[in-house]
Amino acid sequence: MESPTLSDFDLHLFNEGRHWHIYNVLGAHICKNKGTEGVRFAVWAPSAEAVSVTGDFNGWSTSSHRMALHDGTGVWSLFIPGITAGALYKFSITTSAGRQLLKTDPYGQSFELRPANAAVVTERGYFGWGDGDWLSKRGHWNWQEAPVSVYEVHAASWRHHGSGRWLTYRELADQLVPYVIEMGFTHIELLPVTEHPLDESWGYQTTGYYAPTSRFGSPDDLRYLVDQCHRHDIGVLLDWVPGHFPTDDHALARFDGTALYEHEDPRRGQHKDWGTLIYNYGRHEVRNFLIGSALFWLDAFHIDGLRVDAVASMLYLNYSRKEGEWLPNIHGGHENLEAINFLRELNRVCQERFPGTLVIAEESTSWPAVTRPPELGGLGFNLKWNMGWMHDTLAYFQQDPVYRQYHHDKLTFGLLYAFSENFMLPLSHDEVVHGKGSLINKMPGDDWQKRASLRLLYTYMFTYPGAKLLFMGGEFGQGREWCESRELDWELLAEPAHQGLQKLVQDLNKLYCREVSLHGKDFTPRGFEWIDCHDSPQSVISYLRVADGESTLIVINFTPVPRHHYRIGVPQSGTWLEILNSDSEYYGGSNVGNPFPMVADDQPWMERDWSLELTLPPLGAVVLRPSS
Repeated sequence: MESPTLSDFDLHLFNEGRHWHIYNVLGAHICKNKGTEGVRFAVWAPSAEAVSVTGDFNGWSTSSHRMALHDGTGVWSLFIPGITAGALYKFSITTSAGRQLLKTDPYGQSFELRPANAAVVTERGYFGWGDGDWLSKRGHWNWQEAPVSVYEVHAASWRHHGSGRWLTYRELADQLVPYVIEMGFTHIELLPVTEHPLDESWGYQTTGYYAPTSRFGSPDDLRYLVDQCHRHDIGVLLDWVPGHFPTDDHALARFDGTALYEHEDPRRGQHKDWGTLIYNYGRHEVRNFLIGSALFWLDAFHIDGLRVDAVASMLYLNYSRKEGEWLPNIHGGHENLEAINFLRELNRVCQERFPGTLVIAEESTSWPAVTRPPELGGLGFNLKWNMGWMHDTLAYFQQDPVYRQYHHDKLTFGLLYAFSENFMLPLSHDEVVHGKGSLINKMPGDDWQKRASLRLLYTYMFTYPGAKLLFMGGEFGQGREWCESRELDWELLAEPAHQGLQKLVQDLNKLYCREVSLHGKDFTPRGFEWIDCHDSPQSVISYLRVADGESTLIVINFTPVPRHHYRIGVPQSGTWLEILNSDSEYYGGSNVGNPFPMVADDQPWMERDWSLELTLPPLGAVVLRPSS
């Protein structure tokens, strides 16, 4: 491209915080200057006394290539002829106090493999995408009436190569995509693949907001993974972290010698829990940096949505802080007004520019209207993780079945607020780390009861209102707590019991996607009806999922005692069929259930005109529907 200089319009939009293609302006870009090929470098460092480009092309000299300041903008730039893709570079920044800093490019689109941290000049625009049909369909996708079932993946530990190393992005495409197709998930969600220095952070302490980590290959290798997913009708979501950033000297912290991206006052600018820094969302250029990053992934990598990490920590000025450790807003409250405005703008711009993409909030409090439009006072997210459902459900399942009757409210309370937001049900990585153990080992009882309870949990989740998310390994009963440095325990699949659990998740995905009643009204109370929520003495619940004139009946027995001749009210006469039983021998269960068609009696029951007499399996769920 012939564009060696920055336009006044580009710089004006950036300083206003509204340049949605800022990733094509700042950073390093291959271009031509008067017919000469080279690279244009540009960086925002308004308080710097001087800035130079240093790299392997000048022997890492900090004085050979001095940049020029665009007056009144804080942006420095320089065109250097002869540089090509693959060159390594950093910015040498002289602060107002005369100190020299060596910083990586905030807008760098590729970096060296850690522990090295220089940015790499990249060439963009030549990848042969083959996902045009997917993107076209996505633009008209009515996600609120479609199945959304997400397989959450940590790329470094899903599988390892036979040599013990990580899989590359391309190897993941060749192995992960067929697996996800087989399992029936609609989406993959990648834990952050933005560049980060520390493996143990799982990517949540990001330093390269515009760069896929080089651990698994090049940017085009990641594009290949996304493209393969799309060609096979699998969406790709990316964990994205605008809530905090690490203090590493080479990255954003005190970038030009001042608190440029963060707040100067630690009561606003530091996360004590994570030892990280908090963005200054009130600064136009910082908002532009973050929103530009979000748009970059949706644009340059065709990502289908972002899961925004730690939203609660952004919304509350007193998040995890004691009295005296935080500063109130201009009204004296604890709401972070700048962060609220940032999130609203983020959601508006992403959804306007990339229709059909999803922006999902991990928000753990009762903040109202997270998934409602900003014009109605909301934050504008598409979906919110239902942390209340997750905590209540896991707390209930961890009870010995004999005591579950006293905790029945943990099953029923969630329906009081289930439609106040567009919820996603998360059984995520956060529930299987830091001493929490694996999902299967949260279940009480002997091995049989543990497996039966986990099958029951998944059937409950897939029939409960809301989009679904399951962390890798949960689908086959990973026994050990997850560790980022080792692959999943795939050898467990040599055992029939783990094969059965995996097959159940596969069938639940197929059922959820096939039955419109289980997904067509996930976010409206019209899609759910209680049959009976009061049978706490027997720890049984029953409910209907309905949509587009179709009904599915779910009856769940949370005790290891089979329930024979259990009568249930149903909404219509005729024949009913059991279409899934979590206790089937096919899944490793005891095969107690209702194998034959059942005709509804005209005996009124539970305020219904007809009823069925069922056999409920121990620690099992049955799913039934009327015969067509």
